[in-house]
Amino acid sequence: PVPPPADTREEQLALLAAQEKLGHDGKRQRIRARRTVDPYGGIERWKIYKSVRASPRDELFIRPQPDYLIDLLPAQAYRNFSTSICSRYAHTSMNKLRCPVNIVTFTPDARRILTGSTSGEFTLWNGLTFNFETILQAHDTAVRALAWSHSGQWLLSADNAGVIKYFQGNMNNLQIFQGHNESIRDASWAPNDERFVTGADDGVIKIWNFERMKEERVLTGHGWDVKCVKWHPTKGLLASGSKDNLVKFWDPRTGNVLTTLHGHKNTIQALAWSPNGHMVATASRDQLVKVFDIRAMKEFVTLRGHKKEVCSLAWHPIHSDVLVSGGSEGSILHWSLPDPAPKETLEFAHDSNVWSLAYHPLGHLLVSASNDHTTKFWSRGRPGMRTSQDRFHVGKENATE
Repeated sequence: PVPPPADTREEQLALLAAQEKLGHDGKRQRIRARRTVDPYGGIERWKIYKSVRASPRDELFIRPQPDYLIDLLPAQAYRNFSTSICSRYAHTSMNKLRCPVNIVTFTPDARRILTGSTSGEFTLWNGLTFNFETILQAHDTAVRALAWSHSGQWLLSADNAGVIKYFQGNMNNLQIFQGHNESIRDASWAPNDERFVTGADDGVIKIWNFERMKEERVLTGHGWDVKCVKWHPTKGLLASGSKDNLVKFWDPRTGNVLTTLHGHKNTIQALAWSPNGHMVATASRDQLVKVFDIRAMKEFVTLRGHKKEVCSLAWHPIHSDVLVSGGSEGSILHWSLPDPAPKETLEFAHDSNVWSLAYHPLGHLLVSASNDHTTKFWSRGRPGMRTSQDRFHVGKENATE
C-alpha cells in the first residue's frame, strides 16, 4: 500500500512564524496554508457509529466547542437542518481572465467543480482544496447552461448563440449543433437520459433525442423569453419559467400545458425541483421565492427576504426542506420550509449578482458563481464557531470576527 502524504502544515506554520519574526519585506511570496474542507473522515466515523448504535432513532447533536470538530459527522447524520447550513466562508477562486461566472456545477464524482463563464470557458476547480486544475475554451460565446446526465457519462452545455454541445467526462467535445436561434437559458435531462429539454430567449421549449441530436417536440405557450426549464427528477413532467411572469407545467409526451401558475409579478429567473420531487421552487425579479406543492398544484409558501431580484436557487441534497437563494445585490439567503423568513442571511456574500448555486452531493459544501467574476465556497460552521458577525454577514465595516 502507498503511504499517505506527509502533513506539512506544522512546517508551514513554523516558516510563517519565522517570517513574522524576521520581518517580511513584501517582495517575497508569503507561505499560506491552503484551507481544505474534507468530509471523508466524518463519513467513515458515521459508518462505524451506524453499526454500533442501539437504535436508528437515536438523535445526534453537535457539541458547541471547537474541540469536538473531530466528531463532526456528515449532514445525513443529523435531523436538525441548522447543522447543514453552509454559511462559513471557505475560499474564493478567480480566473486570470476576469469575467462573470454564469453557471456552476459539481462533476458526477463530486471531486471537482465546473464553472462556465461569459468568455465561453470551462474552468475546473479542485473540490477539496479549491485550487485551479484546468481551463478549456468550450464555446465561442457566453456559457449559459451546464447539465450532467444522471449516468454521469455526458455533459450538456449551451451558450449565448443557441449552440448545444456534448462533452464526455474528460471534457472531450463529441458533438455540436445549433439548437435555438437565440440564447439558450437552461437545459435539463430526462430521468432516463434518453432525452433532454432546452429553453431559450426565442420563447420556445424544445425536447431533444440525445443520441440522434434530433428535435422531437417544440413547446409553445410562453409569451416571452423562457428563462428556466427543468425536467422532474423521476417523472414525465416539465416545469418552466418565463419573462411573461408565468410558471407552466408540461407533459413532454404530448407537449400540452398541464397547468399555469400566476404567483409572480415579474420575470421568473430560476426554477428548481426538490430532491423528493414534491416541490418546485421559483425565483423572480419581484424579490420573492415561491415554493409550490405539485401534489395539490398550489402555492406552499412565499419566502420574503431579498432586497432586490432573486437570480438563483438550489435545494439541499440531504435535507429536502432546506433551500438557498442568491440575489442580484450579492446576497445568499438560507431557508427552512415552511418558515417564510430566512434562517441565515449572507448579505455581503458577493459584490454583484449571484448567478448560480450548487451543493456538494453530501451537503457539506455550497458553491456560488457571481457576476463579480468570482466563484466562492461556503462550508458548514465548525462546532462552537460564530460566523454571524463576519464580513459576509454584516459587511467589512461592522465585522467583529
